Amino acid sequence: MRRPNGICFSPDFSKVYVVDTGATDGPDYPANIIVFDVVKDGTAVSGGKVFADFKPGFSDGVRCDTDGNVWCSWGWGGIDTNGVRVHAPSGEELAFLHTPEVVANLVFGGTKRNRLFMCGSTSIYAIYVNAVGAALG
Repeated sequence: MRRPNGICFSPDFSKVYVVDTGATDGPDYPANIIVFDVVKDGTAVSGGKVFADFKPGFSDGVRCDTDGNVWCSWGWGGIDTNGVRVHAPSGEELAFLHTPEVVANLVFGGTKRNRLFMCGSTSIYAIYVNAVGAALG
């Protein structure tokens, strides 16, 4: 990895997703999420592989929902990349939530953890979604 950045665990803590924002160093560097298996009772990782690619642009913030779907910011690749991508645990892209500006980070909140808060370049956006953010405990 060139520039490890955002990180999150799957709801069962068997996988860890790490955003690589290497593309900030130039177009020849990675702009992806790498997924690792969590092994040895949570003390190590193995089997890193590309989970999703974000060129053009790159990702930064990443969160999982209780179904194991991965929600990730996307931007810096032109207006068509501004927003949040949702990927199935397999890596398949399920949805794209377009926003008027780059989204750097995101988090699930609200009393039911079904409200997605997105930190844009100059604004904060919030939308209720048909998903529940995974809790840490």
